[in-house]
Amino acid sequence: MANMRVKMEVGSDGVAVIKMVNPPVNALAPPILAWLKEKYAEAMRRDDVKAIVLTGEGGRFSGGFDINVFQLIHKTGDMTALPDVSVELVLNTIEEGKKPSVAAIEGLALGGGLELALGCHARIAAPKTQLGLPELTLGVIPGFGGTQRLPRLVGTSKAVEMMLFSKPIMSEEGKNLGLIDAVVSSNELLKVARSWALDIAKRRKPWISSLQRTDKLGSLSEAREILKVARQQAKTTAPNMPQHQACLDAIEEGVVFGGYAGVLKEEKLFKQVVLSNTSKGLVHAFFAQRTASKVPNVTDIGLKPRPVKKVAVIGGGLMGSGIATALLLSNISVVLKEINAEYLQKGMKTIQANLQGLVARGKLTLDKAQKALSVLKGVLDYSEFKTVDMVIEAVIENISLKQSIFSELEKACPAHCILATNTSTIDLNVVGEKTSSKDRIIGAHFFSPAHVMPLLEIVRTHKTSPQVILDLMTVGKIIKKVPVVVGNCTGFAVNRTFFPYTQGAHILANLGVDIFRIDRVISSFGMPIGPFQLQDLAGYGVAVAVGKEFATAFPDRTFRSPLVDLLIKNGRNGKNNGKGYYIYEKGSKPKPDPSVLPIIKESVRLTNIAPGGKPVSLSDQEILEMVLFPVVNEACRVLDEGIVVRASDLDVASILGMSFPSYRGGIVFWADLVGPSHIYNSLKKWSEEYGGFFKPSKFLEDRATKGIPLSAPTSMAQPSRARM
Repeated sequence: MANMRVKMEVGSDGVAVIKMVNPPVNALAPPILAWLKEKYAEAMRRDDVKAIVLTGEGGRFSGGFDINVFQLIHKTGDMTALPDVSVELVLNTIEEGKKPSVAAIEGLALGGGLELALGCHARIAAPKTQLGLPELTLGVIPGFGGTQRLPRLVGTSKAVEMMLFSKPIMSEEGKNLGLIDAVVSSNELLKVARSWALDIAKRRKPWISSLQRTDKLGSLSEAREILKVARQQAKTTAPNMPQHQACLDAIEEGVVFGGYAGVLKEEKLFKQVVLSNTSKGLVHAFFAQRTASKVPNVTDIGLKPRPVKKVAVIGGGLMGSGIATALLLSNISVVLKEINAEYLQKGMKTIQANLQGLVARGKLTLDKAQKALSVLKGVLDYSEFKTVDMVIEAVIENISLKQSIFSELEKACPAHCILATNTSTIDLNVVGEKTSSKDRIIGAHFFSPAHVMPLLEIVRTHKTSPQVILDLMTVGKIIKKVPVVVGNCTGFAVNRTFFPYTQGAHILANLGVDIFRIDRVISSFGMPIGPFQLQDLAGYGVAVAVGKEFATAFPDRTFRSPLVDLLIKNGRNGKNNGKGYYIYEKGSKPKPDPSVLPIIKESVRLTNIAPGGKPVSLSDQEILEMVLFPVVNEACRVLDEGIVVRASDLDVASILGMSFPSYRGGIVFWADLVGPSHIYNSLKKWSEEYGGFFKPSKFLEDRATKGIPLSAPTSMAQPSRARM
């Protein structure tokens, strides 16, 4: 609050410059909006004010409405926290005011910030200013009249694209579209805006109210056709997100019944979607990601990150080459080590192909790709390692191989060098067992493909130094990953939480449930693909190796399904050889393979877990719950053991690492919405029917019986349990 204010200065030319101040992006917090109303009222009253320029402090107009307010509404359900901006401020005060307003926009005008500017009578922008309405990414719709004014300024089709895809544009494109009246240099911005505002006041330039315009909307039938196509598209791409259809409803209302009716409809729909579970989930995920970067005893003890300029990557396979690509894209020099010339050549080629792929898709310029390759060096020994700041080992999941590599690294690298492993399941204490530098050993668990997937799971042991953790977090941010710090155990946070996911699906398959139906149910919930298609994609070797790790670590709750072994025996290896549960043919989508059914039948016969030997009959809801509730159960154990700092870190990790739908807020958040007692009772019932795999954890039982949310902080009375 201390730095938050709205200033007004009236010049000798009779122009009042009203400036919003709320660093860093001049977010529209309720006090800012209240003060804007006051300053506008004063400007309208004063005889020495002829016109108004609205702008923001510090080279930024406004990043939009303060979304802390949404969080407050979600917690309390109290809608009075939402100020009346759309009608009272933007429509009645700015647009319908008796003195003209011009927005002087620089840096960015997003969400509510752009909507304020749309209410003004002209918009002057600095070059490369970002303009957009990204509200749908938070489960809401524009709420200050954006659904009405944007189509009237840029046309229905472009406005729909900008809102539905939350796609910002630059001021230069805005000028071509008619959203911006002039693009001028930052130095000239206020001067031009002032004279423009006076020209409107003196009727030398047109006094245009965006809401009254209809020339860009096209005919009613054209607009309706655009909206119809958009509705179909949204049904396909965002089937579980009500805000897309609500946004289109608001636009349509304005096209059919006029701008004012549209503004009222938008306000009504906004109040509905802001209370939806989708908005709750997306807002929670937004804040959870920001909170993940705060790690007690690491980020709060005054440490400064050390520069990491050169990184060695050991292993040029799929994972190692992906990690190397991610580093190179952020101007970090990479030394790639392999055991022989053939493997090294292959790794270097994969990195080159990764970069070429990004160039082909327009994500990277040829210039930058060549620059990235110029700081890559391939080696077959450790001689280059004496100048590296960090090593990331990305070889196969073999304990003795990893141990011998770490012993060699200790001798070959400088004393400050961070020693990281990309293992996805092996306990870090085992990896570093034969070294004396245990404070430098850390897990850098990337998700495949490493240069694309956004999560970096940073695994610490109780000996890893805070400096090393901070340094790796900083590298993670530099290479555009979201770092989440977790504790050390088999599978760490993400893979451990999700190991029951495939297992639950296999139990259902062995109970006689159609595997293609299971995949469909899970996909309609919002996962990108179902568990069986995922297994096809990862390859069966991974399934077998990971299965063994978990069976050893958690024998009491591992379901041993013979299905994968039977598939391998049948010559199948998923997508790798085009034959799995699905058929994979180049250029077409995966198709269910009917010839897999006898193999599944054999697995059902061998496990013999179906009651009375007959396939069970389950609803889609039950299928979903039998796959996901065991995941929640394991998440409870992860929380109980202190493997994550807070429940929201597990939410972020589940969204970014496992593609759990962000609009459901993450695995723990979703579980709290479903209700811990329903999850507990269901698991208890299934454990009696189908065995120990479903047995509810002590933590879940505790929370369910006491009515405490799963996300509530773990009692501070159990520090001994924490692995941190």
